[in-house]
Amino acid sequence: MLVSPSSLLHLAVAVDGTGWHPASWREPVARPRELFTAGYWADLVTEAERGLLDFVTIEDGLGPQSSRFLDPDERTDQVRGRLDAVLIASRVAPLTRHIGLVPTAVVTHTEPFHLSKAIATLDYVSTGRAGLRVQITARPDEAAHFGRRTVPRIEAYDSPESQGLVNDLFDEAADYVEVVRRLWDSWEDDAEIRDVATGRFIDRDKLHYIDFEGRHFSVKGPSITPRPPQGQPLVTALGHQTVPYRLIARQTDVGYTTPHDTGQARAIVAEIRAEQEAAGRADELLHVFGDLLVFLDDDPAEAAARRDRLDSLAGEPYRSDARVFTGTPAQLADLLGEFQEAGLTGFRLRPAVLGHDLPAITRGLVPELQRRGAFRTAYESDTLRGLLGFQRPANRYAAASA
Repeated sequence: MLVSPSSLLHLAVAVDGTGWHPASWREPVARPRELFTAGYWADLVTEAERGLLDFVTIEDGLGPQSSRFLDPDERTDQVRGRLDAVLIASRVAPLTRHIGLVPTAVVTHTEPFHLSKAIATLDYVSTGRAGLRVQITARPDEAAHFGRRTVPRIEAYDSPESQGLVNDLFDEAADYVEVVRRLWDSWEDDAEIRDVATGRFIDRDKLHYIDFEGRHFSVKGPSITPRPPQGQPLVTALGHQTVPYRLIARQTDVGYTTPHDTGQARAIVAEIRAEQEAAGRADELLHVFGDLLVFLDDDPAEAAARRDRLDSLAGEPYRSDARVFTGTPAQLADLLGEFQEAGLTGFRLRPAVLGHDLPAITRGLVPELQRRGAFRTAYESDTLRGLLGFQRPANRYAAASA
């Protein structure tokens, strides 16, 4: 299996609202009144770029946030409402130069044609720094927002009916990504001539129908947006078990996982690598990142006290799908090193309070990793693919026509 060409670890942050802890908006540094302004998001991303991070992911959804997994709630003491993640990324792209921008897009209920041109546009606006995090939804209330189909409520994930529904949603997501990738290739790189003297703007022979026919989609193509600067913006996804691991192995460039210890990390990496080989991608680079939610302070007691205070404000202890780390930047650097030895090639950190923990990452963790020779000291590429060690791919349709 191909892994990262460098021993340096890769580092991303996941930005969501005022932070991942539901009471984060009540902290003095949280800026909740600015949550729906462009300046707020620009500040977050430029801070991440100041720390030389590979990329940021931006959360999104098709319904209001909820404290319940599959149902809406009536809470009024937590952040509700979002801006569109792709539009946030496009807004902040001109204000940054190097960091990758990876908005989340829910691929259930939406159309791959629309998303393909949105991410291609983001790649142009950012001059080659766009990515995509695909996500499914099994929430009945979100299906009702579109009215095209109903999604039965999942009562127990271990029931055959629920497993069948989840499998079908991930199969649909795999087809969705395949359509998006083909649309990105539907224009050859030199399809635009733009010759004023001859009056030829485009070579129509270098635009291709993708003619995708699958169980979930029938898309003819071509796209209306020329091939993105990176050729193929990076596709990423979060996975917790075999079915999403299979999606990661089949269709993504970066998979986010949630191991709680190094033993789990080794097992997850082994499973994804096996699925990657089964998908015929053994010779392709595929990053496996670990997600951690972080409370970072110079004193571990301060970090623990801050977490306890936020839990008290929320009225209950915060639980996450990912491991929750509470401690110092040096202690986190130790843990990342252990996970890297278990086979992870990078990490996506979820700041508990963005106004506090994001600067603690960029100004505390990053210098600590640099002192250890484990993280870059300057950006080595102007594209997201380049930062993560990917080459610019050939166009599948150009090869076929040649």
